[in-house]
Amino acid sequence: MPDFAHEKRLGLAEGRLVVGIDEAGRGPWAGPVVAGAALLPARGLGRSLRRDLDDSKKLDAATRERLYDALLGEARVAIGVATVREIDSLNILQATLLAMQRAYAALGIAAEAALVDGNRAPALPCRAVTLIEGDSLSLSIAAASIVAKVSRDRMMCDLARRHPGYGWERNKGYGTGEHAAALQHLGVTAEHRESFAPVRRALGLTD
Repeated sequence: MPDFAHEKRLGLAEGRLVVGIDEAGRGPWAGPVVAGAALLPARGLGRSLRRDLDDSKKLDAATRERLYDALLGEARVAIGVATVREIDSLNILQATLLAMQRAYAALGIAAEAALVDGNRAPALPCRAVTLIEGDSLSLSIAAASIVAKVSRDRMMCDLARRHPGYGWERNKGYGTGEHAAALQHLGVTAEHRESFAPVRRALGLTD
C-alpha cells in the first residue's frame, strides 16, 4: 500500500510542499491524455483516504469516484490535458509530459518537490523525482492517479455521447474488440489518435 515515506524524504515532515503527479490515457486509441496533480495535507488524511487510497488501476470505478470526491474535500488537486492533436504532433510521451506540466501549473502553488510516476519527469519549476510504480508507493501519486483517471473517464463518457457506437463509455478509448470493430464499420473520428497504428490502418495509411 502507498504511504508518505517518499514525501517525508523530500521534506514533507519539515513543512515542504511535495506534489504527486500521474497520468491516465497513454495507451488508448482515442481521447486526450490527462495528468493529475495532488497536494495532500501534511497533517494527515481522513480515515477513508488513509484506508483506501491506492493505485487507481487496482480500484473499481465506484471506489475511484468515492475517493475522488473525498480528495476534493481534503486535498488540493488539479488536472492538465493534452489533446489528440497534441498527441499526434508531439508523440504520446511528450504530450504526457506536457499534460503533467499543465497539471502542476493548475495547482497554483510553488512546491519544493514533485513525485512523478514512471521514469520520465516533465520540466517543472521545482525538483522532480521519478518513481516507477509510484502510484503503489506514494500516497500523493496514488491521489494524482485517481484524479487523472476519474477526470479522463468522465471526459470519455462525454465523448461517447457525441460519438456513439465506439463503446467509449465502457472502453474509455482503449483498443478493445468493440472499438476495433467500430473503427472498421463507422470510421475514424476527430477524437482518434492518427499517430497510433490501429487508427492509421483504419485510415488506409502505412508507414
